[in-house]
Amino acid sequence: MQTVEIIRPRPAGPEQLTVQAIGQQLPDGEILVIGRYVDEAIQLSMVVSQALALGLIPALLLCLALGALLSLRAERRIAGVNERIQRIVAGSLHERLPVDRGRDPFTQLAAMVNSMLDEIETLIHTIAGVGNDIAHDLRTPLTRARLALERGRNNARTLPELRSVVDKAILSMDQSLAIAAALLRLAEIENSRRSTGFGKVALEELLHEVRDLYAPIAEDKGITLRTDIVHAPIVEGDRDLLMEAIANLVDNAVKFTPRGGQVQITAVSGDGESILRITDTGAGISEHERNAVLRRFYRSDAFRKTPGLGLGLTLVATIAKLHGFRLTIFSGAGCVIEIGFPDASETKV
Repeated sequence: MQTVEIIRPRPAGPEQLTVQAIGQQLPDGEILVIGRYVDEAIQLSMVVSQALALGLIPALLLCLALGALLSLRAERRIAGVNERIQRIVAGSLHERLPVDRGRDPFTQLAAMVNSMLDEIETLIHTIAGVGNDIAHDLRTPLTRARLALERGRNNARTLPELRSVVDKAILSMDQSLAIAAALLRLAEIENSRRSTGFGKVALEELLHEVRDLYAPIAEDKGITLRTDIVHAPIVEGDRDLLMEAIANLVDNAVKFTPRGGQVQITAVSGDGESILRITDTGAGISEHERNAVLRRFYRSDAFRKTPGLGLGLTLVATIAKLHGFRLTIFSGAGCVIEIGFPDASETKV
């Protein structure tokens, strides 16, 4: 066996070299010994260990500081939420939970709670508004009924006179009940309680029913009621509510059209929607009243003596909003009102 010697100079200084040797016996009986210096590996291991030790302590301190910072931040947010919730429980319904600009789960939860609080506040104000409206608008007919009964008790001398007084009181009571029913109906629709009853509604069939209902009334007034509804679509909605809305529009058209006039019900295709248009030859609605007529109990000065509660168009607007339909009132000679049904929910008859 050939022997090769590898000679490495001994480092200067008193330090010793560390040698790692491995021996192996060859087939011919000789022993092969292989050795290597491991000082460099040991030194490298020591340097790495020192670096890890020196880096671990600052990293640990940094983690502790970051954890404390996040904990304090979470505590401040929770304290702010608790403070707002206490004010909400105390009756400040306008209060909302603080929302940051980020998209972390806490912020998303606060945004959802704020949306829920908005809905709760709207419902409470609606309930309070209904109560105020009922109290305000029932005062007049109830006062009339009381005065009629009081005068009848004091002044009526015969049975027919007493019956006349009672009839007037009953009329005032009926008006009070009609107001209460209309306001409660509006509140029910505004709260979207009827949305579960939505389904496919054939508008042409519904319009035929409305026409048959109001044709005798229009004929008695000498008004021509015409229809052109062959293009009426099938829409998604509550059939009873849509019937109520269209009937209110036709009722108003017949009511405010003078004798010898005309009321037209038309279904046409528009730009991206189907349109139900109701036209009459009455006095119409002026420009500055187009939004006002949608408010509760609004009555134009020109029609103060016309029977009604001033809730018909309000009810129509509420039903249209619930269904996502467009309601447009055009001013000018005669009255033109349109309800737009999106094409996305339409299927032609």
